[in-house]
Amino acid sequence: MSPDLKKEIWQEMRSLGDRLKEILEPDPRHPRGRNPYAHVAGCVRDHFGCSYADLPDDKAGELREFLQDLEQEERGNHRA
Repeated sequence: MSPDLKKEIWQEMRSLGDRLKEILEPDPRHPRGRNPYAHVAGCVRDHFGCSYADLPDDKAGELREFLQDLEQEERGNHRA
């Protein structure tokens, strides 16, 4: 991914992490609380099979859609 696009995407991922701070459910594997930024990065890695930075530029739109879907999914899980 190009450096400028990488910065944009990382900002979007951090922003999503900020919004998920209070939403992520507690997990016994994380006794001091969950790291929402690591959660977002891990979900991206699991979905795409690599880090966001290793994706080609033409996957940026798909990645942005995935981040929107991830937020909706986490908010839905929180309400359940």
